[in-house]
Amino acid sequence: MQLKSNMTEFILLGLTQDPVRKKIVFVIFLIFYLGTLLDNLLIIVTVKTSWALGKAPRMIADTLLKKTTISFSECMIQVFAFHFLFCLEIFILILMTVDHYVAICKLLHYTTIMSHRVCGVLMFLAWLGSCVHSSAQIFLVLGLPFCGPSGIDHYFCDLQPLLQLACTDTYVTSLHLVLNSGAICTVSFIMLIAEGSKKALSTCISHIMVTIFFFGPCIFIYTRPATTFCTDKMIAVLYTIGTPLFNPLIYTLRNAEVKKAMRTLWSKKLISDDRR
Repeated sequence: MQLKSNMTEFILLGLTQDPVRKKIVFVIFLIFYLGTLLDNLLIIVTVKTSWALGKAPRMIADTLLKKTTISFSECMIQVFAFHFLFCLEIFILILMTVDHYVAICKLLHYTTIMSHRVCGVLMFLAWLGSCVHSSAQIFLVLGLPFCGPSGIDHYFCDLQPLLQLACTDTYVTSLHLVLNSGAICTVSFIMLIAEGSKKALSTCISHIMVTIFFFGPCIFIYTRPATTFCTDKMIAVLYTIGTPLFNPLIYTLRNAEVKKAMRTLWSKKLISDDRR
């Protein structure tokens, strides 16, 4: 018989409960978040002005509060959004690897193989797959009864810490979690590394860096039973805070055309300032 959950909100325990350390975390998160906004804004401005190219505010605010709560519905929305974007990034990495492989190994047929129609279909499938994955995660959680305690030992809502609060046996749910998120992480990582033997990754150092930096922590978190380690929260910081900051730097700012466009944009700005 399925018990009905009477939990209306959860308490996010965060990375630390020490007031001084919470202020330090606030400063670190704020710097990372501003850096993420800055490098993405820089890329947008560069692309828009160049003819040649044609989970965070909430986490920052919580570090300053003594007691942080999140409603059950908001927690579910956060789980859905996180896993949707997480899965979408995995699929995009795979599609980028395929694109690299075709560009390197089948250059003469690249425009035919990777046509706009094919790219559109692949992106649609990536969005659809991400939606299916995140919906499955939500259904796993919604089927669980939560009747206390309500303290989530994490700084955002995720499945592993939520399973610790369920007042029922979560072995089967944990197994589904590993088969879902864990399988996506592991299989995708193997596929990306396997492409290295076909010259896709071997010629793209940036792709190797992102693959290891992103998949390493994810595989550690989602390919084991629902047990919480003291290092889980710090590892989660790598792919929730670090990845959004470094991805634009690793990919876009290493691109020769982008760097050239930025130099042109900067030169125009200096000339404009001198004329004033």
